[in-house]
Amino acid sequence: MSHASFSPVSDVLLAPSLQRGPGAEPLQRQLLQRLRAAILTGRLPAGCRLPGSRPLAEALGVSRNSVIAVYEQLSAEGYLEPSRQGTRVAELRGGGVVSVMPQQASPPAPRMQTRPLAGRVERVRSHYGAQDGAHAFRPGVPALARFPMPAWKRSVDRAYQRGGVATLGYGDPAGEPALRRALAMHLAVARGVRCTADQVMITEGAQEALALCVRLVANPGDIAWVEDPGYRGAQTAFECADLTVVPVPVDASGLAVPQGAWDAQPPRLVYTSPSHQYPTGAVLSAARRLALMEQAQAHGAWIIEDDYDSEFRHAGELIGAMQGLQADAPVLYVGTFSKTLFPSLRLGFVVLPAALAQQAQTLLQETLRGGHRFEQLALADFMESGQFSRHLGRMRRLYRRRQQALREALARHLDIPHQVLGGDSGMHLTVQLPPDCPDHLLAQAARAYDMAPAPLSRFALMQRADCNGLVLGYGNTSESQYPALVQRLSALALQLQGRALRRA
Repeated sequence: MSHASFSPVSDVLLAPSLQRGPGAEPLQRQLLQRLRAAILTGRLPAGCRLPGSRPLAEALGVSRNSVIAVYEQLSAEGYLEPSRQGTRVAELRGGGVVSVMPQQASPPAPRMQTRPLAGRVERVRSHYGAQDGAHAFRPGVPALARFPMPAWKRSVDRAYQRGGVATLGYGDPAGEPALRRALAMHLAVARGVRCTADQVMITEGAQEALALCVRLVANPGDIAWVEDPGYRGAQTAFECADLTVVPVPVDASGLAVPQGAWDAQPPRLVYTSPSHQYPTGAVLSAARRLALMEQAQAHGAWIIEDDYDSEFRHAGELIGAMQGLQADAPVLYVGTFSKTLFPSLRLGFVVLPAALAQQAQTLLQETLRGGHRFEQLALADFMESGQFSRHLGRMRRLYRRRQQALREALARHLDIPHQVLGGDSGMHLTVQLPPDCPDHLLAQAARAYDMAPAPLSRFALMQRADCNGLVLGYGNTSESQYPALVQRLSALALQLQGRALRRA
């Protein structure tokens, strides 16, 4: 049959020829994609009558069944309208079906309009940039090569054996009971937390734990105090909940609430990391802990205690959790296994006050679904078998050595004035730098040498002279690399200072 018998649609349907041979997509799929694209771009406008299945199949060299199947699929999707008079292109943009094909050129494909996003998206995007692939000195990454994979695999295997098919379904929204029991026991012994398993809620990392805290006790527009400088994830969680974020300064004794702040800007939420403030490493003093809880009780506020890196203290005994200082404290205690085990596990937790845990049952049932069940059961086995505690002991010793080695490398090779903060816990050191060495430029330059230190200024909400420096993560960086890495950082810093001097 001549192609002219169904012109002028022949140019759209027949050219170019369908691809054949090894590696080519099925002919039916090619035809489906061609027709759909032609309709969406206007090359086959509304009302255009398509040829019958038999002549089109002959012209294309495909089976008639393939053409029929394509027409039926596009009709089901709403692109075509079959009738007794033949198959026509449907009207996709409202209005009646055009009865004849217009003679003018096909309209251009519509361009995506720029539409404003929610204000919280821009607020978060303006604060933080995307991470690249650099890894040395990246904060928050544990020593992944030292994780006991054989022991973990045994726990995973036991979890699959014991869990069985039933574990494939939804679990308890608050988490697997076995993990909640094991975690409650560990927190009571190691951190002095007062809780039962019923108060422990398992989440997908600390970030979801923070979001859950916000959903439970705050409303849009409420005031939330955050440490400044402080953990960006808390700032993000509060901004995404449309809370009014108020920065509170941090000094050598932790969160330093200004005089009169409780009356001037009474918060609904106060975020603090008292055992190891991130990123300065300060420890919230006992007097400030008690005063914070007293004021929170008096003003009807809630405290989110982020127990960041508290398991890795390098001098003396572990510092107990603020939550355990008094019964029924207005504290929501948040933690994660991303640092103690490995980040991709994506398991965190929040310990709620007993009364709040009871009241929150309905919300938990509606917003949580109890996933990662096998991972939770494996973690429960890992803790109950003693492997978790042994792993923590090994990591404490390792990070203590790495911290000391990094201190020595900084003292010997960083040839600009600096001050080292946060050396008693965790997996990072914070190095304050002089103002003529902008931290964001130094961090950017370091990425060319496979280093990913975080600029201290990125953690600050308010402009502060003492928030210029680098946060150096040593958890996943071998101590043998420290001298060369610090020498490189020193050279880059001196270059920045030289440029600043020449501009002056």
